[in-house]
Amino acid sequence: MPVTESSLVQRVKAVHECARLLASLDAAARNQALEAVAVALEAATPEILAANRTDCEQARANGLTPSLYARLELSPSKLAAAIAGVRQVAALPDPLGQRQLHRQLDDGLILSRVTCPLGVLGVIFEARPDAVMQIAALAIKSGNGAILKGGQEASRSCQAIMQAIQQGLATSAVPAGAIALLMRRAEITELLQLEEWVDLIIPRGSNEFVRYIQNNTRIPVLGHADGLCHLYVDVAADLDKAIAITVDAKTQYPAACNAIETLLVHRGIADEFLPKVAAALSQAGVELRGDALACHLVPMTLASEADWTTEYCDLILAIKVVANLEAALEHIATYGSGHTEAIVTENPATAERFLQDVDAANVFHNCSTRFADGFRYGFGAEVGISTHKLPPRGPVGLEGLVTYKYQLVGDGHIVASYSGDGAKPFQHRDL
Repeated sequence: MPVTESSLVQRVKAVHECARLLASLDAAARNQALEAVAVALEAATPEILAANRTDCEQARANGLTPSLYARLELSPSKLAAAIAGVRQVAALPDPLGQRQLHRQLDDGLILSRVTCPLGVLGVIFEARPDAVMQIAALAIKSGNGAILKGGQEASRSCQAIMQAIQQGLATSAVPAGAIALLMRRAEITELLQLEEWVDLIIPRGSNEFVRYIQNNTRIPVLGHADGLCHLYVDVAADLDKAIAITVDAKTQYPAACNAIETLLVHRGIADEFLPKVAAALSQAGVELRGDALACHLVPMTLASEADWTTEYCDLILAIKVVANLEAALEHIATYGSGHTEAIVTENPATAERFLQDVDAANVFHNCSTRFADGFRYGFGAEVGISTHKLPPRGPVGLEGLVTYKYQLVGDGHIVASYSGDGAKPFQHRDL
């Protein structure tokens, strides 16, 4: 008997076919589609916010964790910023058809390396309805199809956003079927097995969630499992500057993966700095957990070993007093997740040492770790942050969603002419 394809396989294959059509469109057509999507999202703003309010009410009733709730909630300004991100993506240079290499191997034999789409993206995320807009925009601009699966807690919000996106695409040359939304949790397991039709999986959520995805698919996975970020306040720091950066990096959006979880303080300024920063953090509602010296200087809970390895995603901060820069670097090398690390110092040599020696996707000097973000980097949006050593690394925008192909154009050339006795030499001349 012939094997009957599941409805999910049929949907994924349909996205794959639409992605081929999308990849053939020129930049003007893809940009016009993004503007149509932005207009449709603006028109649907009342419906999207209403759906999100219902999701939030249900989430509160179900006891959703504060960190996930913060990701779920869509304020009017947060939604407007996401729509602005769609337009910013449209304004970016076209990532497709860019010639990265142009080389003459011999007379009439020309090699080019040209950027092209990956194919179909499978994006799975928890409680992040704004991710639907970000991923759809980046997928369209980069010529990729996308299959999105949001958390059940965001189901109404995601559906309202996807409906607006589909309405916008219906007025454009981009096939609406290139972007699809999955609704059932059970579909995730099946999606992870469809390596023939899906080219990249992008998970966004908790470290447990991302590790599950990484361990249950043969499809390449882009992302990070942990966002264990540190801020080191050096002996040569401007203390007012350091307090402002610390408070922002912890409290501006504590549920974000680029919020700090550990504050490292040089022993030489700890007596003066810790009481001041502790007062500012406590006023913002932050619970402090410190090592023995930090607890001696400021009353707080004694930290355990687990506190150095925990991504709180909450208003909790671990504090450690370190002897010097080397001790700070050693702590970060031991406990950091390779996401974002920052130093506050007015000493240029110390800053340069930190920037060079810390192994992370994002390394900052005298600024908040919260700047580690595709929109803030000018990428328009991001599909996620990658902590892999191989590219793409850090906030991943359009450049992480394209690959390349080698195109060779000749005029009857054959390899035999370049082998054996009397072989012709290659020119290998860059054009």
